[in-house]
Amino acid sequence: MPGGVRAELAIHGPENCPLATLSERTGASVTDVTWAEAGDGVAEEFRIPSDADIDVLADADADAVVDIGEERVYRFDRDAEATCPCDVVESLGSPLADVRLRDGTLRLTLHPKSVERLRTVVAALNDAADTVELRYLVHTGDGDDADRSVVDWSHLTDRQREVLRTAHEMGYFEYPRRANATAVADELDIGLSTFTEHLTAAQGALLDELLPE
Repeated sequence: MPGGVRAELAIHGPENCPLATLSERTGASVTDVTWAEAGDGVAEEFRIPSDADIDVLADADADAVVDIGEERVYRFDRDAEATCPCDVVESLGSPLADVRLRDGTLRLTLHPKSVERLRTVVAALNDAADTVELRYLVHTGDGDDADRSVVDWSHLTDRQREVLRTAHEMGYFEYPRRANATAVADELDIGLSTFTEHLTAAQGALLDELLPE
């Protein structure tokens, strides 16, 4: 059986993503996001719990399509020229296996052709969002040659390791999160911008280990 790559990325502060705003305002999970060209624009559909705030959905010009159990499918139109993070990923030849959102964070699951392609995807997304998080990476080889990646933590500073460890222990990387960035920064007694800086640097160092040139 051939090897492969499966990765999940969390996109914080995604640009040109109406669903990110909608998920943040409703506080509900948005799942099963799909889209297709429709004339000069793009028709987008998604699932959300039936009890989600109807006023927020109306403000987003989302129309109810069908009820499925305790969820409802909505559809809205968006400008095809406004490139969103999903468009960025697919333009690089990596179809998305799953797209969902919660609290304004976009979660993408994809199967890039290689870890090198994943590096390219992450680099491109860094220009289309505040922060890009590698939630997990599964990289397998053929048979007994399966790749079990090992991260060398010596590439991180003591502060970066502390930031990662505290964020992990407080549930910052869980879905849904048990602690947001502000709570973790407060626990570390540092400012929010400093936390983001350390977290971004630490994740960059880990990506360099996981995704070698």
